[in-house]
Amino acid sequence: MLVELSALHWIYVVFIALIIGFMVKRRDTTLICILGIFLIAITATGSLSSSVSSIFNSFIYAITELLSTILVISIIVAMSKTLTSTGINDVMISPFTKLIRNPSLAYWTIGILMMVISWFFWPSPAVALLGAVLLPVALRAGLPALGVAMAMNLFGHGIALSGDFVIQAAPKLTSDAAGIPIGDVISASIPLVFVMGIVTTIAAFYFLKRDMKNGVLKPTPFVPMESSEDTTSEKNLLTIGQKRFFAILIPILFAIDVAGMLILDLTGGDATALVGGTSILILLLITMVSHKNKGLEKTTSYLIEGFTFGFKVFGPVIPIAAFFYLGDAGFGKIIGDFLPEASQGIVNDLGIALANIVPLSKVVGAVTLTTVGAITGLDGSGFSGISLAGSVAGLFAVAIGKGAATLTALGQIAAIWVGGGTLVPWALIPAAAICNVDPFELARRNLLPVVIGLAVTTIVAIFLI
Repeated sequence: MLVELSALHWIYVVFIALIIGFMVKRRDTTLICILGIFLIAITATGSLSSSVSSIFNSFIYAITELLSTILVISIIVAMSKTLTSTGINDVMISPFTKLIRNPSLAYWTIGILMMVISWFFWPSPAVALLGAVLLPVALRAGLPALGVAMAMNLFGHGIALSGDFVIQAAPKLTSDAAGIPIGDVISASIPLVFVMGIVTTIAAFYFLKRDMKNGVLKPTPFVPMESSEDTTSEKNLLTIGQKRFFAILIPILFAIDVAGMLILDLTGGDATALVGGTSILILLLITMVSHKNKGLEKTTSYLIEGFTFGFKVFGPVIPIAAFFYLGDAGFGKIIGDFLPEASQGIVNDLGIALANIVPLSKVVGAVTLTTVGAITGLDGSGFSGISLAGSVAGLFAVAIGKGAATLTALGQIAAIWVGGGTLVPWALIPAAAICNVDPFELARRNLLPVVIGLAVTTIVAIFLI
């Protein structure tokens, strides 16, 4: 099948290359994305006013598409603030402190708890929820602070965030860019996420134990962080009985959500809405019970903190998502019907043309997606570039003739493992700070296990395509 490639297609390709190049140089891509949107729009319409308007319209389109994701993350962060400030998180986690009796149990207990909590709360809030309570316990059990930070990173920012099965922010971005249903990406990512997770965490544990045995890593004395009077007083707002009640109620409510997702077959926006609504109710209930007469004002205060976090995380994502939405259905809605008559969308057209010129194999496709994903993660966000990974996956899948969901999931996993908080030092700061370790040393520790994991996961993906 022959397709007609126009100037719009070539501009899109040039700007993909520019975005990758700027990411490799660890430079921000916002200006490049906006320039790309403008040039595509003015080439299509020939109108300066329409092209300028298209920049704004593309942002509106991207925000509209991502709004439910931004909202749910903001709300969950707001809720986690209430759990931390009232001390409920201490009670929720305290039963697990009895399991941490030696360095090995500390590593796996903290890691698995971090993974589970991150599925529902996202990793950054989960670090705060877990770190303050379990760090001193792990250090007393003999696990160095660097080992605690590694467990938090690899299980939370790695396994949980790269799959993102509950909140579904990552598969929303990649599936939209690839032009396939979100459920397909989630299903395809399950085996890859767990292969990557198992290989990486076992490799990291092996190197950790080896260096502890050889004396390279030594136990870390725990120096407690100073608490402000405000934080201490807030933790006394609830009685121990009330804290225990909420510590039991919250997991039950989220377990009901998960059961509801399975029974009612809820995915994507429906699943996000269920988790978000539950989080709002928990936030309101805890705030009103704990702060009583000041509950109304504190509810707004917690929500403001949550929204500040949500838009700070997604601020860099919106321009790049706006550009990549032009590669698929977003083009017509943002700019108008200006593609060639037989066009199936810019990305699909490029994929068909690529297949006609250079027949791609699934090996080349898988290796390329891992590489592209890793490159997009170099900016340290993990999320800002996964639209690119999804777009390239869609293009390659058309050229190969299959494997769209697997390639998309592979690019998503590579991008988030590299940039979401396991390899790029400035993305490691939350875990490094709470464990009082050097983020660059933590990145060096994570490097070899993550590279091994990516290599094995890419090989598995080749067989699954």
